Amino acid sequence: MWISIGDRLRLLSLLLRVGALATSAAFLAVFLPVEWMAATHEALGLGPFPRAPLVDYLARSIALLYGFHGILMFIVAGDPVRYRPIVTYIAAMDLIFGVAIAIIDIHAGMPWYWTIGESVPITVMGVLIAVLDRSTRAAPMTAVA
Repeated sequence: MWISIGDRLRLLSLLLRVGALATSAAFLAVFLPVEWMAATHEALGLGPFPRAPLVDYLARSIALLYGFHGILMFIVAGDPVRYRPIVTYIAAMDLIFGVAIAIIDIHAGMPWYWTIGESVPITVMGVLIAVLDRSTRAAPMTAVA
């Protein structure tokens, strides 16, 4: 590759931080009032918001899970060489999750814009992380942050 290993590691670290920022922002949804969830649901053209304990639980718990994933990505971004096995795992899981979420969205009847807006960025992130991870395998075991 024409970009130095150090620059690729910095790019990998930046990419992980961008992913971390996006996913950790989900922590905010944990505290979102149900009325706001319902208004957003309806504004997106998804029909009336189902008001049920399971829906509330799933929305908040998945937001919490996304948030914790974001924190892990922030930690890994600080030293992607040291945490290489986790970087490889994140890349693989983003690829699998991106495809799986597209299948789930289609099965659930989500609008096309939702499916594209959710699955494509996750899958692309997985590809980019995997490419950068693989291309930096020769990097010495030192921090990049």
